[in-house]
Amino acid sequence: MKTKILKSILLGSTGLAMATVAAAAEVTITIESWRNDDLTIWQEKIIPAFEAQNPEIKVKFTPSAPAEYNAVLNSKLDAGSAGDIITCRPFDASLSLYEKGHLASLADLEGMSKFSDVAKSAWITDDGKNPFCVPMASVIHGFIYNKEALADAGVSVPTTEEEFFAVLEAIKAKGNYTPLAMGTNDQWEAATMGYNNIGPNYWKGEEGRTALIKGEQKLTDEGWVAPYRQLAKWKDYLGDGFEAQTYPDSQNLFTLGRAAVYPAGSWEITGFNANADFEMGAFNPPVPKSGDECYISDHTDIGIGMNAASPNAEAAKTFLNWVATSEFASLYANALPGFFPLSSEPVTLEDPLAQEFISWREKCNSSIRSTYQILSRGEPNLENETWNASVATIKGTESPDDAGKRLQDGLASWYKPQQ
Repeated sequence: MKTKILKSILLGSTGLAMATVAAAAEVTITIESWRNDDLTIWQEKIIPAFEAQNPEIKVKFTPSAPAEYNAVLNSKLDAGSAGDIITCRPFDASLSLYEKGHLASLADLEGMSKFSDVAKSAWITDDGKNPFCVPMASVIHGFIYNKEALADAGVSVPTTEEEFFAVLEAIKAKGNYTPLAMGTNDQWEAATMGYNNIGPNYWKGEEGRTALIKGEQKLTDEGWVAPYRQLAKWKDYLGDGFEAQTYPDSQNLFTLGRAAVYPAGSWEITGFNANADFEMGAFNPPVPKSGDECYISDHTDIGIGMNAASPNAEAAKTFLNWVATSEFASLYANALPGFFPLSSEPVTLEDPLAQEFISWREKCNSSIRSTYQILSRGEPNLENETWNASVATIKGTESPDDAGKRLQDGLASWYKPQQ
C-alpha cells in the first residue's frame, strides 16, 4: 500500500514538474510599432499564422501613435522597458538606435540572405557590414491612370518620355480631364511623386545614387538635371491653380474622376480602390528614349529588428526569420496592398493594381530615393532642397541647370566626398 502511494506521489510530482517545464518553455515577445492602422491585421492574420507554427512563442503587437512613436520608443529603450521586437523606420532614425546599442546586429540572421543590397540599404551601417532590421516592405513609384480618360483621348499607356507627353497633350486637347493630378503647395509631393519618381531612369538608379554618395557624380551632371528638365514641362498639364493645390487636393482630383494621370506612390492603392468608381491601371515611369533600360523607385519603407536588451533573443530571432519567409510576405502584402515584400521569396498579390506595380521588378532595375541615405544629414538638407528645387522648376522660377548648381553647392558645403 505504501509502495502504491509512493508511486502515485512520484508520478504526480513528475507530472507537475513536466507541466512546470512546459509552462516555462512558453515565451511571450512584444512588438513595438508606429503602424497602429494595421493592428487588426496583426491580431487576426499575422500573429495567428506565426503562433500556429511556433506554439511555444506568443506574440503581442503594441503600437503607438505614429507621431509619438520615436519619443515613446526612445523613452522605453532608455528605461529598459521596450519590447523584444522594434519596428524600424528607414535610414538614420534606426541607424541611431543601432549606434546607441538599442538594436542588435542581424548580420548572422539566416533570413537576411533573402534580401538584396537595395532592400537592406535602409537598415545597415554605412560600411555595409551590419544590417540591424529585417526589411519588411517597400513602396513603388509610378503613375496610376484612369482607363476611361486615356480611352476618351484615344491614347494608350506610354513607354517613353516622348510618348508620355504625347498622351498628356492628347488629354489636354480633348479637354475632359486635367492631364496630371499634382500640386506644388506641399513641396514634398513634387519631389517624391515627381523628381524621385522619374529620376532613376536618368541617373540609372543605384549606379547614380551610389556614385553621388561616393563623390563620383555631381548634381550638376546631366543625369541629375534631366529630371528637372522633364518636370519643367509638367507645368502645362497640371490643373488650374496647381500652385495652391495640396496633396489631399491631388488625391481628390483623381479619385473624383477629374484627372487622367496621377504621379503616384503605391501606398495610394487602398484609398484609391475605396474612393474611385472607375477602372484604374498603372504604368512605370517612361524611359527617356526607346530601348533604354527602365528603373523604378522601389523605396524601402518599413523594417523590423530586435531590441539588443531583449531577454527573449532566440524567440525574437525565430520571429524575424519567419518575417523573411514567403508566408509572411504574402500575408502582409495582400493585407496592405501597395506595401510590397522585399525578400526574394515568391509572392502573388490578389489586388490587380498592386500586382501591376510589383511586376515592374521583373523588367526594371530597383533603386531607392536618391537623398535618403547619408546625403541629407547636413545643412542645407538635400531632401528638403530637392523639394523646393522640384517646385521651382515646375513653376519656372528656377532653371533646371540653376537648380542643379544650387543643390550641388549646398551638398558640397558640408559633404566631404563632394568637395
